[in-house]
Formats: sequence, C-alpha cells, structure tokens
Amino acid sequence: MLTKHTTSNLTQLSTDALVVGVFADAGPVGPADQVDLATGGAIRRLIERKEITGKAYDITPLWLPAGTAAPLVLVVGLGARDAFGRGAAFRGAATAAKWLAAKPRKRVAFALDAGWTSDLTESGVAGAIAGCQGQDLYRAEKSRHPFDELLWVGGLSEAVQTGTVLGESVNFARRLVNEPPQVMYPESFAAHATETAKECGLDIEVWDEQRLERERCGSLLAVSKGSPRPPRLVIVRHQAGPSGAAPLAFVGKGVTFDSGGLSLKPNDSMKTMKCDMAGAATVLAAMRAIAILKLPVNVVGLAGLVENMPSGTAMKLGDVLTARSGRTIEVQNTDAEGRLVLADVLDVAVGLGAGRIVDLATLTGSCVVALGMDVAGQMTNDQPWCDTVASAARACGEPLWQLPMFPEYRDDIRSEVADIRNTGEGRWGGAIAAAKFLEEFVGGVPWVHLDIAGPAFLEKPKPWLDAGASGVFVRTLVELARG
Repeated sequence: MLTKHTTSNLTQLSTDALVVGVFADAGPVGPADQVDLATGGAIRRLIERKEITGKAYDITPLWLPAGTAAPLVLVVGLGARDAFGRGAAFRGAATAAKWLAAKPRKRVAFALDAGWTSDLTESGVAGAIAGCQGQDLYRAEKSRHPFDELLWVGGLSEAVQTGTVLGESVNFARRLVNEPPQVMYPESFAAHATETAKECGLDIEVWDEQRLERERCGSLLAVSKGSPRPPRLVIVRHQAGPSGAAPLAFVGKGVTFDSGGLSLKPNDSMKTMKCDMAGAATVLAAMRAIAILKLPVNVVGLAGLVENMPSGTAMKLGDVLTARSGRTIEVQNTDAEGRLVLADVLDVAVGLGAGRIVDLATLTGSCVVALGMDVAGQMTNDQPWCDTVASAARACGEPLWQLPMFPEYRDDIRSEVADIRNTGEGRWGGAIAAAKFLEEFVGGVPWVHLDIAGPAFLEKPKPWLDAGASGVFVRTLVELARG
C-alpha cells in the first residue's frame, strides 16, 4: 500500500472514500466541519438526530454526499476529547480502515488530524495501515482488502512517514504470527529475519544447533529435543548510538508451535499455539522500524526459536537441565517451556553487555486469568526502568499492569534436586513465579518482563482489528528506543 501526505482541499479529493472524525462531546470541527459545510450541514443534522454519536468506534457512512468529490464520507467516532490520545488515534483510524477494507477500494483519504500533534498523526497513520489488514492469508476470497493508496490530509509529512513505518512494522509482526506453523518454524523465522536485516541495514547473527551447543544453551536446547525442527537463536543489532554505549536489549520468546511437549495440551488449548512466537515477532518488527527510522541508539534484539513437541526424544518431567549461566533447572512441566528458552537468551543478552532489557513472551495462562485478554502483565527487578517502560506503553495506548515481585515469591521456584524448578507452587501466582524464574538469568541488569499471553492474539475481532495476531507492543518498543 502506498501512503502519501497531502494538504489538498479535502472536499475536492478524488478518492473512493473520505474519512473524518467527530468527538463525542463536540460538534464537527476541523475536517469534519469542512465536510459539514460542503454538504449543507449534513453531519450536524445527523448529530442532532443522534445518528452520529461521536462515541469511540462508532461508524456512520454518508453515501454520495453533495459538495464532495468522494462518493463516500465515513464519519468515525473518536470518543471524549479529554480522553483522546495516541491509543485512541490508532484505534479510531484503524476502525475506519477496517470498515472500508471490507471491500476493495483503490484510494482512500483520511482527514482526522485537525490540530493533531505529530505523535497523534503517527499513531493515526499506523492505525489506518493496521486496520485494513486481516488474518486471511490463505483465503481465496479475502475478508480484508488493503487500499492501493492511502492519503493522509494535514499534519506534517515527516509524521506521516514515521506512522507508515510503524504501521507496516505492526503488520509485519502480525503476518509472522498469523502464518501457520508448517510455514513459520525456527529455520524459516531465521530466514525471514536474515532477509529483513539485509533490507533494513541491521547486523544479524544466527546461532544454529551446533553453535547453541557450543554456547552451552542447555535449557533452550532441551525444549527443542522433541521436534525434528532444529532450534535457532537470532541476534539483530542496530548500532547508531555512541560508540561503546551499552545497548538496549529486546528479548522475544519464539516458540513457533507449542504442543506442551509430554505435558500435552488439550486440543482447544493448542489451536492458537502458532502465536507462541509473538514475542519474537514483536522484537523483530520493532528492530525493523528502529533501523528504517535510523534512530540514534544502540539496540540489540534477540529471539530464541524452538518448536515444543512430544516424541521419544522429548524433554521429560524430572529432567535436570544446565542453563548457559550454569544454573541447574528441574523440569516439572514441559508446557512451562517458554521460560526455559528465555533463560538462555536472557543470559546471552547480559553477555552482550545490555544496559537494560525488556523481554516479551506469551508466557502464562495465569496472566490472562489475572488481567484478562486485553492487558499485559509487567514485572521487573528495577522500578525506575519499569516506570519508563510503563510510560512508553501508556503513551502508545498499549495497556499493561504491573504485578508484584516480592522476594518471598522466589520460594515458589525452589527445587530440592536443582537450583530452581520451572514451575511455581500449584495454580497460584503462576505469572509471577515465571517472572521470578526469569529474574534468575538477568544478572542484576535492569529488566522488565512483559507477559503478553492475553493481548498478543485476538480470538475474536475488535472494532479496530481483525481476529488473529495484534502486533501489540511493537510501537512501545520503538517508543522506548526513541527515548
């Protein structure tokens, strides 16, 4: 899709559709006011009749409106003005784009940004790009049709360009996650990463099974033992900051399919387990955006890639693993495999001299029980760094909530036969027990763990996004890199 910035008179734009926005607590202003005047007050009359409410995600089409060149004006509700921010801008534009993409349209114009800041414009453009892409990768009859051309009316050209990169990177992550597991596995993910690095100017290093063995990554390798698909560790670097400055590290869990191993999941729980590599996809997508935007910072992205399958060679309950750090781990559940992968990848990040770390993982169902499907869990060993990550997520409108990491929780992962075990005490506090396990491998480096098991994959569509992968936290990671 081609995205263009324009300052043309919006009522004279020759497009298949024109999108304007209305707040719930205000009449039409800016572009909506221009359309209202051109159509003889049509929008105000519809507001008076309560056909247009301005509520978030409310859509009202105006067909063949007099006074505009577009055959369709789509009015999207933006919610309350005082609650409007970058998240609302992303979702509002995405809602309109999703509605319009239900059928093929060559040229669509968005005129939402009356007085918007560059941050809001970036978010709106990113949302418009994300909203018109679905998960229908292999359907002959598509349910979503990305536009050939998207025009953004008003704002700054630079903000539109940045928003385009962000939106395309969100969709990049979504595409990786939405691919079926016979297409997206450790080797093919690494191939995608290599191609992306070449296109974007990232340095890349891929550790194959032999290199992982030489590096003593016994925890990650154990998870891969049940699958014929060999594991990989992908390391991508963007080095545009001060020479010698400690890099910011993003670490992603990349379990390309999770059967649970010998602790086999039931059928219904396995249906969406192609999404268990969403953390790795998010990291690669964010690194793509950071490279294209040429941000002046040192960042390293790491993705631990395995397939977790049952077989005669699979990791067993009772096995004791030796992680790269030398710490021993008793396996009490082979379906608690993501933390075993991340244990070695976090140790590699520390070894690369990371100054601060964020890991992202679809790690625990317990986090979904605690926070629901729309909110990620945030856990940390360093409150100032945690606050920085939370602030970036809040600015982008990507919700998360901090869970406690009291020292007493460490007792939940104590083992009688090894240094630690890979499960907590029973059903309780499972998301925190997993985070306390990961904390053992960050070596005191400021670290934040994001458990994205809920929001990474939408089992039902949202007004602004189709079901399937969400691409959540790509924008947050870029925001962190921007400082």
